[in-house]
Amino acid sequence: MSNSKLTRRGLLKTGAVAGAGLAMPTLFTGNVWAAAHGGYTNAPSNGKVILGFNVPQSGPYADEGADELRAYELAVEHLNGGGDGGMMNTFSSKALDGTGILGNKVEFVTGDTQTKSDAARASAKSMIEKDGAVMITGGSSSGVAIAVQGLCQEAGVIFMAGLTHSNDTTGKDKKANGFRHFFNGYMSAAALAPVLGKMYGTDRKAYHLTADYTWGWTQQASIAAATEAMGWETVNNVLTPLATTDFSSYVAPVLNSGADVLVLNHYGGNMVNSLTAAVQFGLRAKEVNGKNFEIVVPLYSRLMAKGAGENVKGIFGSTNWHWSLQDEGSKAFVKSFGTKYGFPPSQAAHTVYCQTLLYADACQRAGTHNPCGVAEALEGFDFDGLGNGPTHYRADDHQCFKDVLVVKGKENPENEFDLLEIVEVTPRAQVEYAPDHPMFAGGELGKCNPGA
Repeated sequence: MSNSKLTRRGLLKTGAVAGAGLAMPTLFTGNVWAAAHGGYTNAPSNGKVILGFNVPQSGPYADEGADELRAYELAVEHLNGGGDGGMMNTFSSKALDGTGILGNKVEFVTGDTQTKSDAARASAKSMIEKDGAVMITGGSSSGVAIAVQGLCQEAGVIFMAGLTHSNDTTGKDKKANGFRHFFNGYMSAAALAPVLGKMYGTDRKAYHLTADYTWGWTQQASIAAATEAMGWETVNNVLTPLATTDFSSYVAPVLNSGADVLVLNHYGGNMVNSLTAAVQFGLRAKEVNGKNFEIVVPLYSRLMAKGAGENVKGIFGSTNWHWSLQDEGSKAFVKSFGTKYGFPPSQAAHTVYCQTLLYADACQRAGTHNPCGVAEALEGFDFDGLGNGPTHYRADDHQCFKDVLVVKGKENPENEFDLLEIVEVTPRAQVEYAPDHPMFAGGELGKCNPGA
């Protein structure tokens, strides 16, 4: 059965509802949207569409950026009909057919964000103004993502955020032209805190080291609130500059603080270096307040685990996705990525691959690359088959909601990639929150900007 409705922009859409409550792809008839709404920035021409991949190729998150770029290239290959199609075969929407996007061959340009907001904006600006990119995607730093999202809103192109975990990306800094597939700090805390309480008890004293920018601030606030709600005490929160490489001067004071847990609100190379310093200071071997001293890393990745080596064993954290998942979408992606590159993908690779397919699919369903048509196709979109189970792209703030993984460093890895084990798959309902939740307050989504 199908039903039809008038959307808030007055366009007729048709859609079917699957038996499991998952909305099937919504298709605009022909090019109705484009015909009704005129021009927009960097409309494709000459049978090609250009996407801008803006990733950290240098700086503390460069490892994540390198894996993102691999996944972007794989997505383009699949969209253009190459390879085995990857998750296009498992995606619940069947709008993509391997002939590019709307019949246009997908091409791309790349940039180096340097894990710096100014550099990232300059790179994205060049892609839009000089290269003709109609969509910008990438990240690995929330500071970068928020800066580039703002630029894309001003320029009139869609921004499909890559790895960005700050609450602010879809909170106070949300934009109508920006969309996030990755989870956020609130979700990490909501999933992780109950597991920490079960493993370590509810009478704990936590000392936080926190990356001094938007992600660190909101991640720390989230995990502190969730752990304090179950009885933990936060004894200190010390901010560390993103450029820090030697964390010994930050770790040393923990020894005399009375804390029995160290929470490292760090990511990428920062986490590798801070965790290494903590282990070198002997924290994991200590007993404080009659309890074994513990370390927690709220946001984890396989690439970080690889960098930290033996130090990650038994340490808990959360992650957006992991290559060991056995759903059909995950298996298809791991197979495609592994065949092309010789090793499994990271969560960063996974989220940007998904974002590229989600953008292309939205264009197909909307019949246009006009960012306002794309936005309408993504808002409220329910889908499955991309590795995280049934997922919802909320219209209110352009945040995806899906299950969250709690993981820990594996005690006896079988190979160099088998570094994290999934402890719990936290159901989506446990990590959902209202659009006006205090941690996401401030700022307005605003209106879509089609640009030219």
